[in-house]
Amino acid sequence: MNATPLFYIIIAIIVIDFIVDKILDALNAKHYNDPIPEKLTDVYDQVEYQKSQDYKTTNYKFGLITSTFSLVLTLVFLGLDGFEFVDTIARSYSDHPIIIALIFFGIIMLGSDLINTPFSYYQTFVIEERFGFNKTTKATFIMDKFKGLLMMALIGGGLLALIVWFYDVTGTHFWLYAWALVAVFSIFTNMFYARLIVPIFNKQTPLEAGDLRDKISAYANSVGFNLDKIFIIDGSKRSTKANAYFSGFGSEKRVTLYDTLVNDLEDEEIVAVLAHEVGHYKKKHIIFNLIASLLLTGLTLFILSIFISNPLLSNALGVDIPSFHVGLIAFGLLYSPISELTGFVMNHFSRKFEYQADDYAKNTYKSEPLVSSLKKLSKNSLSNLTPHPAYVWVHYSHPTLLERVRNLRKN
Repeated sequence: MNATPLFYIIIAIIVIDFIVDKILDALNAKHYNDPIPEKLTDVYDQVEYQKSQDYKTTNYKFGLITSTFSLVLTLVFLGLDGFEFVDTIARSYSDHPIIIALIFFGIIMLGSDLINTPFSYYQTFVIEERFGFNKTTKATFIMDKFKGLLMMALIGGGLLALIVWFYDVTGTHFWLYAWALVAVFSIFTNMFYARLIVPIFNKQTPLEAGDLRDKISAYANSVGFNLDKIFIIDGSKRSTKANAYFSGFGSEKRVTLYDTLVNDLEDEEIVAVLAHEVGHYKKKHIIFNLIASLLLTGLTLFILSIFISNPLLSNALGVDIPSFHVGLIAFGLLYSPISELTGFVMNHFSRKFEYQADDYAKNTYKSEPLVSSLKKLSKNSLSNLTPHPAYVWVHYSHPTLLERVRNLRKN
């Protein structure tokens, strides 16, 4: 079979994905100037609402430029047999499949990062700066890039090397060993993310004794939730936007509050946000997401194992010598529509879980402090209060603010 039809299928997938994404973006942008819903009129005053519209419009236009540039660059790279060029460079340094794969992906990832860095810089130091969000210094920006690349090389390179080795040793059965590797890595990362990964980029300090900690402890005790690890993270070193998250399980479970969240919200609102996070834990959403992710990974690896040995995958990208690493990229491009579909399903579950966590906070604490905290967080991040339903369905992992407020105030 000729690899040419497969090449055009890959091109079609890339272009159709771009077109669909741009249609959704355009539909969403048409709603930027919609009137504020009645239940949310206290989020923005007229000046703030205009600022939020300007922020959304600016990001929309910038996203259109960057995504179009990325599409053109990808198509040119494919049309000029860029993968064959990179593969030839990698093979000039070694004939060992693991070394070739590491050099190949190293060149691709480093090249991609270098191309995207100017856009990332503009996003941070021009757009985010203009709207008052940016707190990142140029030194922090550079160090984040360096640390990210180093982690990608060590962790990503290590995982890739093992997976290629599994393939060389076991053939099409490699997917079982790769699945086990990913499972162990995912569980370990979920367990120790806050202890091992976060400190590389941020400083975490235990929440000191005082009224806020007493109120959090009182709530945790009232729902039978053992929580003695509450940390404040210095999110303000990069942005004014606020967040909170739950990580780990068992003896490693902890709640992390951004210092911006603590500064922006009242104590009662912070406890309500924490009650929402406890709801995710109590409802076993973290376990569900982990298991679902592992099952999807296993399915993907199994399907990969069926096709990875077919030289057509490599040939479709213009590479003459078939290999695992080039086949992996071709498979990823061909599999992307299925990934989109599973993403829709996972977003559906995620939105459902957010409602459940909100209900838990409402039933075990109070609804109004959570409502007011959500409104403040939306205001402080200039969030879109009137997104298009189709855009929400495809991209949102959380219900809209209006939907959450309605749910929290429902009897």
